[in-house]
Amino acid sequence: MKILVTGCSGFIGFHLCNLLLKNKNYKIYGIDNLNNYYDTSLKKNRLKILKKKNKFVFYKLDICSHKLLEKKFADNNFDIVIHLAAQAGVRYSISNPEKYLKSNIDGFFNVLTSIQKYKIKHFIFASTSSVYGSNNKFPTSENVSTDKPLSFYAASKKSNEVMAYSFSNIFNIPMTCLRFFTVYGEYGRPDMSLHKFVSKIIQNKNIDLFNKGNHQRDFTYVGDVVEIIKRIIKNPSTEKIPYQVFNVASGKPKKLLYFVSVIEKKLNKKANINFLDLQQGDVVKTHANQSKITKLTGHANYTDFEKGIDKFIKWFKKYYNHK
Repeated sequence: MKILVTGCSGFIGFHLCNLLLKNKNYKIYGIDNLNNYYDTSLKKNRLKILKKKNKFVFYKLDICSHKLLEKKFADNNFDIVIHLAAQAGVRYSISNPEKYLKSNIDGFFNVLTSIQKYKIKHFIFASTSSVYGSNNKFPTSENVSTDKPLSFYAASKKSNEVMAYSFSNIFNIPMTCLRFFTVYGEYGRPDMSLHKFVSKIIQNKNIDLFNKGNHQRDFTYVGDVVEIIKRIIKNPSTEKIPYQVFNVASGKPKKLLYFVSVIEKKLNKKANINFLDLQQGDVVKTHANQSKITKLTGHANYTDFEKGIDKFIKWFKKYYNHK
């Protein structure tokens, strides 16, 4: 089976390709533009690991280049497409909305038209818990309204969901939307809170805790996320309109103050904290109902939070040469 993973050098994309390459029946094709939103050396190092596998083919390509993208579809006859390429980040979307319009909406449309033209068997794509906005019904189920996004990043992902649904309806393409909740783990992005906090605490720099650390996040270990994606590949919707949406989360929210305390414990070092007010575009709490995804995939043993943090810190120290 030929599987295309867009954003293969990204955090989740890298871990997913690594996992899928263990299946001898899969050939994995990766697309990434290796942009400089964050340290490109991290992306290149992830890619180096993937390129050592003999069933991995990489194309340096931007999904906004419609003709080049379509040519790869024409040349390779993909069976499954897992779309993870996107401009990420809530805060960055406030100051740079045009980048999200280009990558997350125009680029997504290019992928949609290609999967329709080349009759892909199952299209799986990444959305985000941010689409729920300031919803206060917890745990949050997939049928809750997502009409009030608090950031342009969330708005762009909500747009993806609506666009995909329309294509699924018109062209009868099986599509699966995955709403990820605060994914963390080894090789994580430097703009994510875990990476930033560990780095700053090691260097004795201050960390910023917005909403005075009272935010709650449904932290989800990346190993669990990619295991779920792997299981979904062969589980497309069989409904009349073959579109399905799932929360991907541990279902166990943690306060940021607790999050920091676990990092301090694992580093054996106290953090210097700036307690700040709520920041524009921030969601105060996320807590997913994950009964729907558990029913489909059977994946219920989520990685223990402290163990996941420990794995990240061990990777971080080795990767960045910290003792």
